[in-house]
Amino acid sequence: MSKRPIKLVGTSIYTDSVAPGFCDVFEAVPKTDAPDYLDRLLALLRKHHVDVAFPGIDADMYKWADHVAEIDATGTNVVLNSRELISRCSDKWAFYERQLELMPTYAIPSYLEMDFDFLKEKCGLPFLLKPRRGFGSKGIVAVETAEQFARIAPATKATLMAQPIVGRDDEEFTVSAFCDGHGDYSAFMALRRKLSKDGFTEKAAVVDQAEFSEPIRDLCRAFAPIGPTNFQFRKTGHGLKLLEINPRISSSTSIRAAFGYNEALMAVEMAVEKRMPVQPEIKRGRAVRYTEDFIFYDNSVHL
Repeated sequence: MSKRPIKLVGTSIYTDSVAPGFCDVFEAVPKTDAPDYLDRLLALLRKHHVDVAFPGIDADMYKWADHVAEIDATGTNVVLNSRELISRCSDKWAFYERQLELMPTYAIPSYLEMDFDFLKEKCGLPFLLKPRRGFGSKGIVAVETAEQFARIAPATKATLMAQPIVGRDDEEFTVSAFCDGHGDYSAFMALRRKLSKDGFTEKAAVVDQAEFSEPIRDLCRAFAPIGPTNFQFRKTGHGLKLLEINPRISSSTSIRAAFGYNEALMAVEMAVEKRMPVQPEIKRGRAVRYTEDFIFYDNSVHL
């Protein structure tokens, strides 16, 4: 959607991925935890003289944050959030503890005590068990009975935290803001969303962002995020509650771009031209994700 000429280099661990259809150059890469991942990443950044690089998944974001100096040495500007925020968000319990210190207003009560009666009293039934380290709602379980709770292995329980279920499924929102790293933001956009069974946004509708401006400003002041940052909320009888912060461009970015909020282009301009974006005009409407065929013919330049 950019009006400037941009050469897009895309990567995937899958050689049969659809990714080549969405970029100018495709590079197969090893998994993020592979021994040669970093060397391969640095080599392709140099090979293609990459100006700006985005981590598209959590695993890459955490890896890149640990190796910023090596990436910077290639001459590539890497789009990464606050290192402290990235570190906190890698462990939901660590983030919760920090949230209680800095901005408890939007915190959902959370517990590490894995005792059914205790959690029933504190959270009610059903309550949620979620991995301290995870993404995309993967691994989250709604516990309704003591029998169900007892079937969870002790080793698994040691990796979980518990929360009450707050709000309703149809009152969940994903809000993206472009943050300045000094406790403020210059642009943002809000969507009401419906999750797929895999934990990602399946349907979304643009909503009035006015009611989110104060919570986003509060959270920016508390955590000082940098660049594109995603906040996920549930609306409750006691106001908005924060489900989590994703300190990166989230998977709903294509939907937001279609309505006028192109945070990828904003990030490129920040990295290259050192300027913050201004609030764009947001179109109203809704989006539905669906399965589509992408065809690669034998004479395709992508093969």
